[in-house]
Amino acid sequence: MDQEMKDPEKLKFHVFKDERFIDLNLYQFGWERTSPTHSYGPYARNHYLFHYAIAGRGVLLANGNEYEIPAGHGFLIVPGQITTYRSDPEDPWEYTWLEFDGLRAHESLHLAGISGSQPVYTPRTAEAGRQVQEQMLYIVNHADASPVHLIAHGFLFLDSLVQCSAGRRCGGERRVRDFYVKEALTFIEQNYQRDISVEEIAAVSGLNRSYFGKVFRDAVGESPQAYLLHYRMARAAQLLKETRLSIGEIAAQVSYDNQLHFSRAFKNVHGISPREYRSTHLLEPPQKLQP
Repeated sequence: MDQEMKDPEKLKFHVFKDERFIDLNLYQFGWERTSPTHSYGPYARNHYLFHYAIAGRGVLLANGNEYEIPAGHGFLIVPGQITTYRSDPEDPWEYTWLEFDGLRAHESLHLAGISGSQPVYTPRTAEAGRQVQEQMLYIVNHADASPVHLIAHGFLFLDSLVQCSAGRRCGGERRVRDFYVKEALTFIEQNYQRDISVEEIAAVSGLNRSYFGKVFRDAVGESPQAYLLHYRMARAAQLLKETRLSIGEIAAQVSYDNQLHFSRAFKNVHGISPREYRSTHLLEPPQKLQP
C-alpha cells in the first residue's frame, strides 16, 4: 500500500494498492479542510466514491441537478457518472471520503438507499451520522495498518452506512432471491476453473436463464457473465502476484485454453497485460533467517 501525505492540517490522502480483495476493495481515501469555492470536476470515476461532510456546506452537480450537501450529510458518485462538486464560498466543507468497489458494495449502497440517481446520504440522527464519520476517519487515520485490517474496517463502514441511513431499505423481501444468488456464487467459486456456462449456473440455482440473469444483476449489480469474468481475472491476478506459474498455466487455471484470449480479457479488466501486472505486483517470498 502506497501512502501520500500532504499538509496534515488541511489534507490527508492515501492510496490503497492491494487488489486481492473481491467482496470489497479500497482504492483511495482521505480527509480535507477545503478552501472556499474549492471544486472538483467535471469528472467520471471508475469506482464508487462517497464523501461525508463533517463541517461546512457545498453542492454536488449530477444528473442535471444541483444537490445541497450540508454538514452531517454525504453524497455518492457511482462508476462512470460525470459529476462536479464545489465547496461553499463562505462556509467551505471539511469532509472525508472513501473510494471503493467490490461485489458487496452495490448491495450495501442499495440497502442504504443511495445510488447514482439518489446521491444524497442522510443519516437517521446526528449521532448516527457521527458513527459513519468515525468509521471513515478510522480508515484515514490508520493508513499504515495492514490491508486486511483496513478492509475489515471498510466492511464496518458499509455496515454503519446501512444501519445509520434515514433511507435504509428493508432486505427481508430479498431473502428468497438472495438464496438463489448465493447458490450461484458458491457454484462459481467452486467451478470457475472449468468452462461453465450461464445456463449451467442458472440450472444449479433452479431458475431459467432469463429470470436468473435479472435476479443476479439486481442482487450483485452486474450480469452473471461479467461477474464470472471479473472473478476469474481476480483469481488470475492473485496467481500472478503470489506464484511463479507461467502465464499459460495461469490462463488454464481460470478456464482459458488460449493464452492470447486470456491476456486480452485480463487487460480489459485490469488495464494492463498479465506480464506487466506481474512485473509490478509480484510478492517476493520472505527471506529465510540465518541460523
